[in-house]
Amino acid sequence: MQMTDPLLVPTKLLDFDAAPLARLIENRSWRGLSEYDRIGAAYDFVRNEIAFGYNRADDIPASEVLSDGYGQCNTKGTLLMALLRGVGIRCRLHGFTIHKGLQRGVVPELVYPLAPQEILHSWVEIEFQGAWINLEGFILDDAFLKVLQTSFSDTDSLCGYGAGTDCLGAPPVAWNGEDTYIQKTGIVQDFGVFDTPDAFYLSHEQSFGWLRGALYRHIIRHWMNARVRGFRSGRLKTDRRATHAHEEPANAT
Repeated sequence: MQMTDPLLVPTKLLDFDAAPLARLIENRSWRGLSEYDRIGAAYDFVRNEIAFGYNRADDIPASEVLSDGYGQCNTKGTLLMALLRGVGIRCRLHGFTIHKGLQRGVVPELVYPLAPQEILHSWVEIEFQGAWINLEGFILDDAFLKVLQTSFSDTDSLCGYGAGTDCLGAPPVAWNGEDTYIQKTGIVQDFGVFDTPDAFYLSHEQSFGWLRGALYRHIIRHWMNARVRGFRSGRLKTDRRATHAHEEPANAT
């Protein structure tokens, strides 16, 4: 009896068998590409055709992320994993927390003190040519990243606006067969690897509390998304405090 590979199967969140994802894979003809190009096609789609933004929750299915058309580290990661599995690429999730300083500038300063000190984070690990490759550089779309590079052109170190990097001028975000990163310098805790995001979110969830959670879902994230759109289009100025956000003391509020 043939065993099912746990790193290739669909799940509730990795619903690549749902019609919208299946149609996307079919219409793009990704399955006919080489392994390297299958990875690159799915990765580039999630990086640039799914804009950086904030969904209602981390533990939403890939099909909902696709429908939203935007996402952050965790939700874009779920979509990427679903697309990769849909084209036969073995993948898993690596879970972390990052310092809230990475959200400075995107989170309005008025409500920034309400943000949890540590924010749930993840990246995708793929098996490629006998090795495990870390993929995190898909989080920020090129249009948004270019605004950050222009706004902070005098420094290569940035911890804010969804970025945590010491090489802002040329971050390793493009797929070239190696690791990609854009939030690596902000990591606080390492939770290890999980076969699926479903398993990860059963063990870990963002701690907002009821009131802050409701405020985030219904008000704050929409405010954050409006700010992201404003930065991307050049309507809002960036905040220089972001370059020092990673220096906040661990007990800051």
